[in-house]
Amino acid sequence: MNSATPGVPQVPLLDDDTIAFGEEDNASKQFVHPYIVFFHLIFRSAAIVVYILCGWFSDSFIASFVLVILLLSADFWTVKNISGRLLVGLRWWNYVDDEGKSHWVFESKQNRVNRNESRLFWLGLILCPMIWSGFFIICLFGLKFKWMLLVLIALTLTGANLYGYVKCKFGAKENLKSATTDFVKKQILQNATSFMFTQPAPPTTSNTGIV
Repeated sequence: MNSATPGVPQVPLLDDDTIAFGEEDNASKQFVHPYIVFFHLIFRSAAIVVYILCGWFSDSFIASFVLVILLLSADFWTVKNISGRLLVGLRWWNYVDDEGKSHWVFESKQNRVNRNESRLFWLGLILCPMIWSGFFIICLFGLKFKWMLLVLIALTLTGANLYGYVKCKFGAKENLKSATTDFVKKQILQNATSFMFTQPAPPTTSNTGIV
């Protein structure tokens, strides 16, 4: 049984924005996972830098192609399996059931996210596909078809992570929006039905006289 101290006002419990036990130090840090942020950005940035500067250091297309693909593959694996889960609490994955059907799963964990890490995560996730899209336009108008193949692979890998995490982030909100829309439609239909089929009440007469 809880007892209250006389003369001391009762303070209500705070909402969900309180700092959980054990997270006091994390709330004051600029970066909670600095190494994860570094590897989230370094592989995709290195792939772009190598793609731009590969002609300056080597004339071998195969060597440049393989190096960029390795960096893109490392970036894809890191973003999909590590940085998304730790930096923003999101994860997407795929599995095949016993019948051979492929299923995509998009998960969102409601945990406390560091704002700086979240901004850098989404900045790197969105900006890099845009840069590769610019490279694709340059290759298309420059008729550089062999480099276009490399750019298409980069767009596929970076775009897959972008699409997966956007689905994780906004999928639940889309479902909530749909449920809210259905609720509003139902209320409008009920109000319209009651208005059309309910008989209006007869007017009341008053005995007020004119002086």
